[in-house]
Amino acid sequence: MAPFAAVVETGSFTQAATRLSITKAVVSQQVTNLEQEVKATLLIRSTRSVTPTEAGREFYLRCRHIIKEAEDAFNLLSQSTENPTGTLRMAAPLDYGATILTPVVTAFRRAYPSCRLALKLGDHINDVFTEDLDLAIRVGWLSDSSLQARKIGNFQQLVVVSTAYVDSLGLLNRPDDVLEKAEFFANLALTDPITWTFTRASNETEKVRFESGLMLDTSAALIKALKADAGLSVLPDYSVYDALKSGEFRVVLLDWTLRAGGIYVVYPPARLRPAKVRKFVEMLVETEKRRRI
Repeated sequence: MAPFAAVVETGSFTQAATRLSITKAVVSQQVTNLEQEVKATLLIRSTRSVTPTEAGREFYLRCRHIIKEAEDAFNLLSQSTENPTGTLRMAAPLDYGATILTPVVTAFRRAYPSCRLALKLGDHINDVFTEDLDLAIRVGWLSDSSLQARKIGNFQQLVVVSTAYVDSLGLLNRPDDVLEKAEFFANLALTDPITWTFTRASNETEKVRFESGLMLDTSAALIKALKADAGLSVLPDYSVYDALKSGEFRVVLLDWTLRAGGIYVVYPPARLRPAKVRKFVEMLVETEKRRRI
């Protein structure tokens, strides 16, 4: 079942063999044996792709859970030790991964040298099933999912500017003051990077549509532009954590807030978690508790 499921998930005998650390020939033979045993064609093979038949898709949906239960049984044995082993595979958004997660990864590696870590950073949504991930970090507003999720923290969206540039702006009392006094840098990674709704303690709201002459698609690029003392932008607090602590950046419009978001760890469904996952999440939760602007 495991070689068959790996072929379905990767769409390739070669990639399935790589995932399972066996040869392509072994994977092919195992799938052939399975088809002979169940007396049905489970995969349609072509020179370009491998896709499941209708029977293969139904069989995969059933056997995927059986395989997971078997993995959980082995994971249960590993929970008797406090020293995580194996490879921990995870994914995270680029800016959160670079600023918050990478130091945790290196600390975890020092604490548990028998455990290897593989971290994928990018702003696309990683599929924990097809990419064989133990966990993924999601930031923002989690949509409905078949995955299991744990909220480990929150983040605030902040209007930030370099300290060297802030004095030239004068007093910014309201969000629409930005339209008149400052250059706004937009983050193209967002669905609507120039429209923002601000709220303050009196429950007063103000929706502003900024004009932007500079639009960039990563927080790292926006931070570089802000450091050039040329404008301001809206960024999550974790991406500007160091710059705010050092005094290089300042937050403006302090009386106004933007919609806060959550930070989540998501996992593939499982009853049990191996020690490598549990210990890493514990370390990350402690990091989030200490993180304050």
